[in-house]
Amino acid sequence: MSQAAPRWWVPGDLDGFLGLSLDNLVNILLIVVLCRGLLGYPDALVFGTILPATGISLVLGNLAYALQARRLGHLEGRDDRTALPYGINTVSLFAYVFLVMLPVKLSAVGQGLDAEAAVSLSWRAGLVACLGSALIESAGAFVADGLRRWLPRAALLSTLAGIALGYIALGFLLRTYAHPVVGLAVLAVILVGYFGPVRWPLPAGLVAVLLGIALAWATGLLDLDQSRWAANSQLIGLHWPQLQLGPLWQARGELVPWLGVIVPMGLFNVIGSLQNLESAEAAGDAYPARSSLLINGIGSLSAALLGSCFPTTIYIGHPGWKGMGARIGYSWLNGLVMGAASLLGLFGVIGQLVPIEAGMAIVLYIGLVIAAQAFQVTPKRHAPAVALGLMPGLAGWGALLLKAGLRAGGAGTAEHPFSAALLEPLARADVWAAGAFALEQGQIITAMLLAAMLVYVIEARLLAAASCSALAAVLAWFGVIHGWQFTTADTVLQLGWGAGGSWALGYGAMTAVLLTARLTCRCKTARTPDQERPR
Repeated sequence: MSQAAPRWWVPGDLDGFLGLSLDNLVNILLIVVLCRGLLGYPDALVFGTILPATGISLVLGNLAYALQARRLGHLEGRDDRTALPYGINTVSLFAYVFLVMLPVKLSAVGQGLDAEAAVSLSWRAGLVACLGSALIESAGAFVADGLRRWLPRAALLSTLAGIALGYIALGFLLRTYAHPVVGLAVLAVILVGYFGPVRWPLPAGLVAVLLGIALAWATGLLDLDQSRWAANSQLIGLHWPQLQLGPLWQARGELVPWLGVIVPMGLFNVIGSLQNLESAEAAGDAYPARSSLLINGIGSLSAALLGSCFPTTIYIGHPGWKGMGARIGYSWLNGLVMGAASLLGLFGVIGQLVPIEAGMAIVLYIGLVIAAQAFQVTPKRHAPAVALGLMPGLAGWGALLLKAGLRAGGAGTAEHPFSAALLEPLARADVWAAGAFALEQGQIITAMLLAAMLVYVIEARLLAAASCSALAAVLAWFGVIHGWQFTTADTVLQLGWGAGGSWALGYGAMTAVLLTARLTCRCKTARTPDQERPR
């Protein structure tokens, strides 16, 4: 442990900033594309209200986490603390767009409202969803430590690893091979710079981005359409957010119909933040759960109050940023740069100048580090539990691809909506879509319970294992996990009494097997004390 005082900036912060800012850039560009294209929001709402509010939430959270890391570093007499990575919650972004904001708009249009009124209703529904998520995140801060003590490390880290492999690593790997000249060259820079013994003349992340931009120009990957450039340039200017108490008050009656989305997503965010704190602790930086979650909740609250529909979260990837050498500077710089770009309306032109392919290998590296850590920092005998915990996340990502393919093939329209008729031909092709859709719903909770159950089985704690499967049975019965239903173009969570009855019965049978084994069978080896969470 170093005895030096923590510094506001170290050389490794540049690489960390490039990686974290790229994560935030991708999410902000997604907000722009979905709000402009899918939802039909006017630029005045997107660039004048939503993005400025998003920027303020990024400034507040990143500065708070940087200060938290610096304060704890002072108390411990060390200068190697890495601040918690923070940004827009990608999962909530998609959930609120597709499960709240778009349905509200389509319903409003179907009832005869004009486009402006439908957009206003849709935006207000997104605001109240973000507000609900913020309140759940804040409340979760007071029960988080109990949840962390109960859950084994393998259960927490394997769930993160499944998400990292599917949604981050594999997703960007496919994009890499879709544009191999740019993608593979940039990937080589990152692999050599972060995993090999070679040091580039400049930070590896910066080398990767510069090379990616140059190759994108050379191969025609950059799109500099003059009309789009002119339209995006006109958006540049200071857009200061304002409190949106009026729209939030008007939307108070719209909260109840969307609790089935807001509550699961809020709980998802709390549990995901706990997993990311566990990941940070495994990398050597233990942060208090209560203050960390409160910062996150306040960030989401500021976003909703100022007009953004998109909550924030502690990001996956702390070990990756720490491995890069990032400490405190990458966090506060990310907040200031992303906040300034949001307030100044720069993201329209940024999206045309810096293609995602130029820096996506940095994010791919983060996914690899997270997946590797799940095996490296858990007891060797728990490796099967880690592998089991990977699978729900991979299944959820597969379900996402499957549904995108179905929509691309013409399904998911009013004339050809998603329905049970799709399942049989897929099953004949040995594609068990029903199972993928079931694992997609509540995947993060499912992964934790399955991995924890197997840890307890390995440790000969069969009663604890049975409690995991029994809890899964209860959650499945109410549809919190596995309960799903078709919409016109998607599969969504189905909450309600008996919504996941068949899965509940399956978990009930699993519980009976585990209890029977405890009562009637002799363990092969004596129980080994669980030492997976050293303090």
